[in-house]
Amino acid sequence: MDDGSSGRRPPFDPELRAGLAVVGGVFPPTITPDLIGFMRRSYAGPPLEMLLAGRAILTEDRVFPGAGGHELLATVFRPESATGLRPGVLFVHSGGLMFGDRFSGLDRMLEFVEDLGVVLISIEYRLAPEYPDPYPRDDVYAALEWVASRADDLGVRLDRLLIAGASAGGGLAAGAALAARDRGGPRLRGQLLDYPMLDDRGTTRSTHQFDGIGVWDRISNETGWSALLGDARGGPDVSPYAAPARATDLRDLPPAFIDVGSAEIFRDEAVAFADGLWNAGGHAELHVWPGGFHAFDIFAPHTALSRGMIQTRRAWMARLLAD
Repeated sequence: MDDGSSGRRPPFDPELRAGLAVVGGVFPPTITPDLIGFMRRSYAGPPLEMLLAGRAILTEDRVFPGAGGHELLATVFRPESATGLRPGVLFVHSGGLMFGDRFSGLDRMLEFVEDLGVVLISIEYRLAPEYPDPYPRDDVYAALEWVASRADDLGVRLDRLLIAGASAGGGLAAGAALAARDRGGPRLRGQLLDYPMLDDRGTTRSTHQFDGIGVWDRISNETGWSALLGDARGGPDVSPYAAPARATDLRDLPPAFIDVGSAEIFRDEAVAFADGLWNAGGHAELHVWPGGFHAFDIFAPHTALSRGMIQTRRAWMARLLAD
């Protein structure tokens, strides 16, 4: 089997390839532990007023109890015109488990607030390596239980509650959906998993096809998983709530939307997770975007491929939330 060492890999979409040099100034292809501080500065979310410019959206900050009762921040976004209870989306941000905040990569999610009238709750969770597993996943699950327990107060319809996440947040969202099933927790309407980070073992072909190229390469992935799991990375004792690709039972999970680029390391694990859901009798909608690098919709939203991804994701959300 070609493990990627031969240099063969899917080509980048020509329009996206032209933007990679610009992306590299903010998000270098290879992230090593010495770059975590830089990434926390460069990948910090924009100021709230910039995110909301020109949008008819109301916001409020809330404090919720994370794992062990530790107080964490959430920001709630509502359409100005909203009345009554609305569908709710709990959003888990990206950042390789090591950086990012509740405003990182939020533009695409705010479109759901404007276009579909959802209440969006974007949360902070504690980051590795200062807070290794199980802190991040336990914080996310605690946030899910908090939203469900305060649904009326937050203006959320409990029968229309979804969890969503991108990259590392996608993996944490999938882990929270597994935990909710296993613990008899909140019943989710769906799980939106954008190019999710699911597998700490690093054995897929797509993982080895991208070294020092694109966005978030093999070494970056090892850096993130090592920050979270330490010496347990790749070993037998990693929880499926931390690395959902390890789950052996994918029955009775909420419908999933999974999107990923063909030219990124998460391609194969995303495809395998969708396949596992189908084989367990579940529902998954999978899109593999040809020539897409990791998170291309965030870094190059103006391109044709990004517009297609964004429109397709929105259509799934609209169908799922329809009465």
